[in-house]
Amino acid sequence: MPRPTGAPARPALPRPTWATCPRGAVRTRPAETASTCRGRPSPRQEACPGCLFGATDPARTRARSDRGSVVNPSHSPRGRRRPLRAAAVAALGALALLAACTPRPHVSTASAVGSADPATLVFHHPGVVVGRSQLDTVRARVRAGQEPWSSAYEQMRTSRYGSLRYTPHPAEVVPCPPNAGPPACLAEREDAIAAYTQALLWTVNGNEAHARKAVEIMDGWARVVKRHTEGNADLQTAWAGSSWARAADIVHAGYPQWQAPAVQRFKWMLRKAYLPAVTAKVPDYNGNWELAMTDAAIGIAVFVEDRQVFKDALDRYRARVPAYFYLASDGRLPKAPPGGSMNTPDQLATYWFGQRTYADGLGQETCRNFLHIGYSLAASGHIAETAWQQGVDLYGPTAGRLAAALEFHARYQLGARVPPWLCGGKVDRTLGPDVEVLLNHLENRLHKALPQTRRLAEQQRPAGTDDLFVAWETLTHAQNPGAAV
Repeated sequence: MPRPTGAPARPALPRPTWATCPRGAVRTRPAETASTCRGRPSPRQEACPGCLFGATDPARTRARSDRGSVVNPSHSPRGRRRPLRAAAVAALGALALLAACTPRPHVSTASAVGSADPATLVFHHPGVVVGRSQLDTVRARVRAGQEPWSSAYEQMRTSRYGSLRYTPHPAEVVPCPPNAGPPACLAEREDAIAAYTQALLWTVNGNEAHARKAVEIMDGWARVVKRHTEGNADLQTAWAGSSWARAADIVHAGYPQWQAPAVQRFKWMLRKAYLPAVTAKVPDYNGNWELAMTDAAIGIAVFVEDRQVFKDALDRYRARVPAYFYLASDGRLPKAPPGGSMNTPDQLATYWFGQRTYADGLGQETCRNFLHIGYSLAASGHIAETAWQQGVDLYGPTAGRLAAALEFHARYQLGARVPPWLCGGKVDRTLGPDVEVLLNHLENRLHKALPQTRRLAEQQRPAGTDDLFVAWETLTHAQNPGAAV
């Protein structure tokens, strides 16, 4: 595979510093500050240009109206009482204002070796599935012609998603019935992957035309789309939403030419046309749905900096992954889906596609096909990796379970004989490009040996895209643990 040529030298992605704002204000990113500051600009705003005064602190409250707007606690009548006391507090607060608003390095208050309190979490950007140090590593490896990253980059660059002539096809309504693919469904998924592809190309080759193309695609949809309909609406929203969040977080973190009104329009789109669907309750659906939906939800939460949605996604992962991938320590039966109605042995056997013998690593959809197992492995990796990039270790309690699931399915995907007790002695070996993110963490951070999964990954490399929500993960995650958060 030829090395990419004509790539101009480009420094590492800019690492913005964030202002620590006083009570009653929230920080914005640099690209938003000039045009979105509200409330009381004056001396306070001048002293802390990265702060929004009079805005809701999401760490303290997230009361929302039916339209999703944030209710400001300062509007409470209680906040207008005792003016003399309030004045004294304000005077004391003014003395500490400069210290409180001094720019601080972009660091998290949480460690990836523990858990974070969402009320105090500081979000990292870019940090949806792939982090800043990983992107810097990708850029260096590709420019040095190292494999498999150079071939993976070329595969991405020459795909239809990487063309600067790519034309998006936004739609106001995206109808997606089961077992059918209307044009709007396909267009939305492909446009979201194209936006992510263009964002990755820009980070590697430095050509701002790719950043502009990503913005063009995202803004096209943000101006048009209103809702998703039909039976597969939630799943469609999850697939597209996960790619949108990755693309947006990369571009917004380092491309200030994405203007604040367009950024806010895109955030509004994600909140109104995506979040309600991907946070819906689907306990009795096949587990790949809820995992894909949580993948989108946590990515959107990071991009829009919504702590409550982020926390809910963590909780959902912690409940669903143990109910999807079995370990003998669960007992004789798999864990029931959280909040669902599948509780008896017969109900669980039906839910697990007729399987009544359970072994370490078996998945709820193993006897359906490995295609859907792959979706669930990929989504689980995306969720846990996004949390990791924000300083939260979701992997830890599920690492053994995920390792068992990877090895179990990789073994049979590679051709091992299927025993009679497993799916009647026959499995559908259709696992896609779904193992790189989990393999990277388990092998390169935890130093676990996963020989079957490594062999499968090496056969699949360079892993491309499934044209749904998995894309270019050999490029971004193969042997790429990144810097500690």
